[in-house]
Amino acid sequence: MVGQTRISARGAGMTKDEKFVIFASSLGTVFEWYDFYLYATLAPFFAALFFPPGNDTAALLSAFATYAAGFLVRPFGALVFGRIGDLVGRKYTFLVTIVVMGGATFMVGLLPTFETIGWAAPLLLVVLRLVQGLALGGEYGGAATYVAEHARPRNRGFATSFIQTTATLGFFLALMVIGGCRLVMDAESFATWGWRIPFIVSLVLLVLSIWIRLRLDETPIFQRMKEQGKGSKAPLTESFFRYPNNKYVLLALLGATAGQGVVWYTGQFYALFFLQITLQLDYVLAYLLVGVSLMVGTPLFIAFGWLSDRIGRLKIIMLGCLLAALTYIPLFQALTQAVNPDLVAFQERAAVTIAADQSTCRVHVFVGPWSSFSDCDRAQDFVTKLGVSFRRVDTPGGPVTLTIGDTRVDGWSQARWQAAFEGAGYPTYADPGKVSWLKAELVLLVMVLYVTMVYGPMAAFLVELFPTRIRYTSMSLPYHIGNGWFGGMLPLLTTAIVAATGDIYAGLWYPIGVALTTLVIGTVFLRETKDIDIATGSGVDSSRRG
Repeated sequence: MVGQTRISARGAGMTKDEKFVIFASSLGTVFEWYDFYLYATLAPFFAALFFPPGNDTAALLSAFATYAAGFLVRPFGALVFGRIGDLVGRKYTFLVTIVVMGGATFMVGLLPTFETIGWAAPLLLVVLRLVQGLALGGEYGGAATYVAEHARPRNRGFATSFIQTTATLGFFLALMVIGGCRLVMDAESFATWGWRIPFIVSLVLLVLSIWIRLRLDETPIFQRMKEQGKGSKAPLTESFFRYPNNKYVLLALLGATAGQGVVWYTGQFYALFFLQITLQLDYVLAYLLVGVSLMVGTPLFIAFGWLSDRIGRLKIIMLGCLLAALTYIPLFQALTQAVNPDLVAFQERAAVTIAADQSTCRVHVFVGPWSSFSDCDRAQDFVTKLGVSFRRVDTPGGPVTLTIGDTRVDGWSQARWQAAFEGAGYPTYADPGKVSWLKAELVLLVMVLYVTMVYGPMAAFLVELFPTRIRYTSMSLPYHIGNGWFGGMLPLLTTAIVAATGDIYAGLWYPIGVALTTLVIGTVFLRETKDIDIATGSGVDSSRRG
């Protein structure tokens, strides 16, 4: 059993107990992120499985909305499990979260599809995603706090950076398992039953995770606080309704985690969806490109965690937000040129215009049985899923009209519009023989670099902002709003923005805007935390007063 030995602030190497704490906490969290990201990886595929046919972009938006539901509920999980973690203990709480997460994931693998039970299928899927989100809302704060409260003061950024690798490693593991299943199975088998395998095998990971976490003990800092009778009796009240803790919760959200969330999800998930959906790259090749970038970039989480122990957490996080905001559009333009040069050439020689009565065009974000689609919606959906940028022209009372260069098609008809694009030389897929693999990989690595900069030091930074008695609760809420709401909504919002504007890069203005907002607030209102002594039970504010 570990956790009984109090860790000295001195000493060159890590003890066996320290290494096991990091290993056990990180491994369990990897499995939990794997569970959560299985759906994220399969979101475009789930659009066809769990939602009605007829409008591909609407179905994709529905899949992304279900994906986002798990993120939207994460702050509520942070409140529930954060409170338990501050009242009862860190170990007990993140043991419960992994059981809940693993059970919900296993059940996804048993769900009937839309073809079998109609709208009950996406409803059940949403319920399970909500359960997953609640569990994940309590997981990260527990794991990060657990490791931080075992770590040596001058080694805290390095130690907690291993927790920061777990989300990327979980995503990487999901890519490997899904990609492996799709490689050994034909498309029909995978669509029929093979997609269930990654969810069902998570039961094995759940059992392993529970066994590992049962070997852990409570953190020495939390134990000492409880022995001294200094624990909080109302962590929610102290965190969110008492100054200055509530101030730091808000600043942690707007000045740190919101920007970190959008940078993270742009560099990993949106990049993957952009490769598959917009650039029409084969899913195996897209998985490989993103998988390699994650594998190469993962050690940088630890490198930036280590660096934050020396130069500070905040400046690294702010620099990552700044670089991302300044370079996202040219990076995605470079990715398009590298992966599908034929699409770039088509756009350069054949300007695409959709003329329609814009009053009949709607922005569809949350799609369900209540949704109706006009010819304008269907037309813009069709061109959007081709990955083609187009100019919109308002013609009040007029029919929907497509213009591709000198070719004009009056009236919406998918067959005639498809023929028009084919006649104009539209590339129906990204030709692997024309992909500039090195350039594409370098672009993805740069985006992963930004992810590691904003995320590597984040756990230590959040832990150090708040006192021990309310640490689990206080750090969990801003983290999960920043990542669950600002980050988790990113694929949904960016897809809707692209469909509404006709510009395949327009969706990037969402993460750019959030990252710049975080840069300004974080730079102006937040201060460095690396020298805070969390063993005293005090947060950043009391440290300043002292």
